[in-house]
Order: sequence, then C-alpha cells, then structure tokens
Amino acid sequence: MKTKLSRIALAAFVSFNVFNSAFAAEDTIKVGIMHSLSGTMAISEASLKDEMLMLIEEQNKKGGLLGKKIEAVVVDPASDWPLFAEKSRELLTKDKVSAVFGCWTSVSRKAVLPVFEELNGLLFYPVQYEGEESSRNIIYTGAAPNQQSIPAIDYLMNDIGVKRWVLAGTDYVFPRTANKIIEAYLKQHGVASEDIMINYTPFGHSDWQSIVSEIKSFGSSGKKTAVVSTLNGDANVPFYKELANQGISASDIPVMAFSVGEEELSGIDTAPLEGHLAAWNYFQSVESSENADFIEKFRKFTKNPNRVTNDPMEAHYIGFNLWVKAVEKAGTTDVDKVLDTIVGIKTNNLTGGTAEVLPNHHITKPVLIGEIQSDGQFQVVWETDKEVKGDAWSDYLEGSKDLISDWTAPIKCGNYNVKTKKCLGSQSN
Repeated sequence: MKTKLSRIALAAFVSFNVFNSAFAAEDTIKVGIMHSLSGTMAISEASLKDEMLMLIEEQNKKGGLLGKKIEAVVVDPASDWPLFAEKSRELLTKDKVSAVFGCWTSVSRKAVLPVFEELNGLLFYPVQYEGEESSRNIIYTGAAPNQQSIPAIDYLMNDIGVKRWVLAGTDYVFPRTANKIIEAYLKQHGVASEDIMINYTPFGHSDWQSIVSEIKSFGSSGKKTAVVSTLNGDANVPFYKELANQGISASDIPVMAFSVGEEELSGIDTAPLEGHLAAWNYFQSVESSENADFIEKFRKFTKNPNRVTNDPMEAHYIGFNLWVKAVEKAGTTDVDKVLDTIVGIKTNNLTGGTAEVLPNHHITKPVLIGEIQSDGQFQVVWETDKEVKGDAWSDYLEGSKDLISDWTAPIKCGNYNVKTKKCLGSQSN
C-alpha cells in the first residue's frame, strides 16, 4: 500500500512539475542575442553579449516585462555573414523571440534584413553604419553618417586643417558606402581628387607594412594629411602597430577611426597611439552619473574590474530600454504593435542626454570626438551642443538627397522621394 501511495505521489509530483515547467516556459519573453563570439569580429562583439545578459538580468530583478521573465537566447554567427541569416531565421521561427539585439558589421545586417522583413521580426542594430537604408523591421541605435563621419570630417578640416585625405577601410559595404559619401562631401568642399587616397583591405588583414609606407609617402607632400579609418575587427591591431613601427605619430598623420573603441584598444599597447582620434556618440570616459553606474554594474556582472565599455554597448543599453518602454506602452511584444508604439519613445543615454526614436527608425545622439590616451581611454576634445537627429539618406549623394524615411502614417516608407512624392519600395534598401 505504501509503495502504491508513493507511486501515486510520485506521479502527481511529476505531473505537477511538468505542468509548471510548461507554464514557466510559456511565461517567458524570449529575446535573441546575436553577436559573433568567434572569428574576426569576436574582438568587438563578444562584450555586447555580456552586456545584454546583464541588462536582461537587471530587468528580471525588477519583475521582468509584462509580468513575465525575459529569457535570453544566445547564438554565435561566428563572423560568418550567411550564418547570421541562418541564425536569424532560427531565432524567429524556432525560438520565436520577440526581438533580437545583434549584428555589428553592415554585411551581417544586410544578410539578416530580408529575413527580418520576411518573418516580420524586430532587430535592434547597435553600431554606426553607412546609412542609405531604412527598414521597418530595424531600429538603428548606432550612428548614421550625419551623426559620426560628416562631423568628424568637419573637425579634421576646420580644427586640424587637413588638406589631404586617406580613406582606409575594410573591403565591405560599410567602408565603401561611407567613403563614397565622404569623397562626395570632400569634393563638394573643394578637395581635389589627387588629394584623396582610397585603400581597401580584407577582414583580418595583418600585413600593413607596404600600405602604411604608401600612407607615409602620400602624407609627405607638405599638405596636412589625415587617415579616415573604417577598418573593422582585429585588423586594427596590426594597423596601429605598423603606424608606430614606421614612426607615424598623431601630430604627423592623425588617424580618425570610426570603428575603434575602448574594447579594441584594450588588446594593444596604446602608448605610441596617443593623440589619434575616434568619432563616436559615447566614450567610457564621459562623466555622468548614468555612465558611472553602468560601468560599475558591468564590471560587477562580469566579475572583472578591468572590463571596458564602448559606444555600441551604449547603443544596446539605449535600444533595450527603448524596447522595454515600447512593450510596456503597447502592453504586448507583438512586433506590429511595438513598432506602432516605439516612435517618439525616449530614454536616457549614458552621456547625460536623451535618446528618442524618430519616424525613420533612427534615434537622436550626441556626436563626440576623442583622443586616444596612453591608458586606452579617450579624452573628449569636441562634442555637439545637443543631440543630432539620425538621417538615413545622405544629402551629398545624387539619388539619395531627395529621399526621406518615415514609417509613420501617411507616408510609411523607408525611401520616400520628396520631389516625386513616391515611395521607391524595396529597390533602394
């Protein structure tokens, strides 16, 4: 009898736990984290995974979202662009995530964009990019060109007196499109073609000796020369080392980087690189109560007092908080309802200002220029007086200057021509 009762009790216990496990599984909101944890981009992207796990843990300690626990689903696309698309499809169809926070390179974003549009997913993209794109299914929390590259060129031109320009980039869509805009901007400001040198190298490029020699020769004409760098990933480490090896200092030929932050500099000896520049919308060194609190929490979460923070991490911080506010306002994680709600949502950034989602699915951001210090941090040397509205389409390219993006009624279009009053549809994305 005792055995029979024990079996009944065990069966009831198992049934109870199966029921509760199922209930618990249904009572979570799944969020995808899609960053390269291996391959050439891991040096930049791995920290974003750690940060997202921290933000989700913090939100769960506050009670979760809509009374439910947020469950992180982490995938590693391994710096493999087609794999980004494959992982996106898995997250949206198999894991059924409510939103994805991910990608770094534009080639990875371009790979996943059709998947998010086909399956009506929601991607928060945290890195500065080249513009010339606006998707209903992407919230761009990194900088558009008018929030990074154009202000940086103005700084070099007006404050440093640069007359000759080296546009050095990794060979993919972001550097090529960004340099196309920069070249057009320079020529519209009177810079001759012979004063512009453009060079592309593959991901992971490591032999910089001959290229740096060419840059050194190009800069020896007597005109002030600067390098505008759109190099991405671990190729930056040997590039900066070769600059130092060939005795090129920031006072000789300054480098203005668009993809080098505190994380990349933490892997190299930065003493010889003092004075080189980067343009971002956030630096770890910015003094604000929100930033101090964020840095302390991140180091505590990772159990490493030496971990650094950077601009794309701030973009994820902003993006996650915007998504939480939009879901709370909509009362649901349904993508259509969240997208109907998210325009106009505001949240604090980490530099003491406010980020607001604009109708073009970009956000407001301040622009900062910082000098590399010997400790791998940046000293801010220039910043905008207020946040700048992100512009999806360049004012300096034919075919783009008449386009706007507005995902609110009545336009609801990512590439609306203000002269013809027509939406170009997917052909321009």
